[in-house]
Amino acid sequence: MRFLIPFALFILVDFYLYQAVLKSTKNLSRKKQNWIKYIYWSIPLVFSVLIGIAFATESRTLFYPILVFILIYLSKLLGVLILSLEDLTRGVRWLFAKIKTLISPPKKEFPGTKISRSTFISQTALAATAVHTGAFGWGILSGAHDYTIHRVSLPLKNLPSAFDGMVIGQLSDIHSGSFYKKTAVQGGVDMLLQQKPDLVFFTGDLVNNEAKELTEYFDIFKQVKAPMGVYSVMGNHDYGDYHRWENDAAKQKNLEMLKKGHQTLGWDLLLDEHRSLKIGNEAIGILGIQNWGEGGFAKYGDLDKALKNTDDFAVKLLLSHDPSHWRAQVLGKTNIDAAFAGHTHGMQYGVELGGFKFSPAQLRYKEWAGLYTEKEQNLYVNRGFGYLGYPGRVGILPEITLIELKKA
Repeated sequence: MRFLIPFALFILVDFYLYQAVLKSTKNLSRKKQNWIKYIYWSIPLVFSVLIGIAFATESRTLFYPILVFILIYLSKLLGVLILSLEDLTRGVRWLFAKIKTLISPPKKEFPGTKISRSTFISQTALAATAVHTGAFGWGILSGAHDYTIHRVSLPLKNLPSAFDGMVIGQLSDIHSGSFYKKTAVQGGVDMLLQQKPDLVFFTGDLVNNEAKELTEYFDIFKQVKAPMGVYSVMGNHDYGDYHRWENDAAKQKNLEMLKKGHQTLGWDLLLDEHRSLKIGNEAIGILGIQNWGEGGFAKYGDLDKALKNTDDFAVKLLLSHDPSHWRAQVLGKTNIDAAFAGHTHGMQYGVELGGFKFSPAQLRYKEWAGLYTEKEQNLYVNRGFGYLGYPGRVGILPEITLIELKKA
């Protein structure tokens, strides 16, 4: 019963948009109109059947068809928005025309041809729906693996001279269970390695739910090495909290397998702890905590534990998966110089042109992509290497970050 309301809304969207289809095809032959009608209504029918089967059988194999269904309806909603704005405008014009008629009788009209905007608006709405759907399709074919290097200069006031110019490579949100193009993933890792960073940070979400998702891509990510090491933390998806386990023991076993996976990759997994990174007689602190997030996400991390015995470090760098943790527990509350996060993916959807960037992610996260500096403390939010749910990216491309530390 709980699915009847959203299903009814989907049908209403289809009927509303179909009125635009009728207006746009009114000059076609009856045969062509019938074909368009059959094609139009077959899409929601097929996806409705698939969704029904998926919920009845709890099948995960039908996840992607359902996702495609949702993406198509997101595009349809754009068309509905255009149509509804026109209907609202027409309603206001009708109301004012009625009021004007009551105040002043209409003048005699001369014969001529009135230009109706309804067909134009209908075609515009359908075109917007098609273009938006096409953008989602292109985001799967191209955007999903269109890896982009973001170079960032990070000045730190107390940075020891030995670390001036050191380059940190950052990856985040790999989500290995979502990949479908192994050669492209290898290409992304090659891009990182070609930059020869001094060390690498991985800021969580190695898998979607299960440790075994890493198996097929293990040999690829095992190549991620750096002279000064690879440091990693856990993300909210790494704990298996979104998977239905047989029992608690199975969930715990999966978690231990994933932790071991980090070790086998050669990555130093930080679980509410820190490491001393030394060059000669100088050192900085690398801290890492388990996932800690606001807005309903798990709070496993213990920052106090990670900070213990770190007072002697001139500079502290923190790996924490969820960017909301920075403002909640780090900013103004610790002397951590810079934090590195991921988690948001930039919603895998948005616009970045020059210095302008927008994504629905910013409606929930104040810090969602790029570098943020406040009170001489810094946070860098990586846009993610992989993807989750929607197997693509539109506008917000997968990221490889190169952060150069500079003495301020």
